[in-house]
Amino acid sequence: MKQKFDIIISSCIPLPLENVDTDQIIPARFLKATDKAGFGDNLFRDWRYNKDGSLKEDFVLNDSSYSGCILVAGKNFGSGSSREHAAWAIAGYGFRVVISSFFADIHKNNELNNFVLPVVVSELFLQELFDTISQDHLAQVKVDLPNQTVTNLVTNHSEQFEINAYKKHCLMNGLDDIDFLIQSKDKIEEWEQANKL
Repeated sequence: MKQKFDIIISSCIPLPLENVDTDQIIPARFLKATDKAGFGDNLFRDWRYNKDGSLKEDFVLNDSSYSGCILVAGKNFGSGSSREHAAWAIAGYGFRVVISSFFADIHKNNELNNFVLPVVVSELFLQELFDTISQDHLAQVKVDLPNQTVTNLVTNHSEQFEINAYKKHCLMNGLDDIDFLIQSKDKIEEWEQANKL
């Protein structure tokens, strides 16, 4: 069982860049690993660190005035290759929600499979979030999965977001696909008995 989703209220990390691809999220040289452990350390590796391993002080993840478990990203987040490692890195860093106006489909599903909630909002609402966070680095956003709403708690503006009903059920109950099948074992066996040839 994974950590269940319900309502998340958090300050945000802003990344107002469009077309952030999976190679920028986790560079290809880190794809040899098959274990999820440690991937968060290399999230946005080439943007976070200099070649000598020192921190790039002007990158948002290295700015201590920003914090929180919500990443607010520009349009077309997660484009490029379908590597699941990108979602591993986002989850491993500690993000539970990514808000954008558009996600690449495969990356969006990879996030859901790794208990990160991708929230699609309008470009107008996304810009409002960026503006709010820029003015107040501690500004909070409320993500309500049961009601499928996201709210800027500074302006009280809200938007609805869509999510697949099965994935919503899994997130709210802390289930991955295998957990769901195990939980449904009796129903599966009952169906098999009723439908024997």
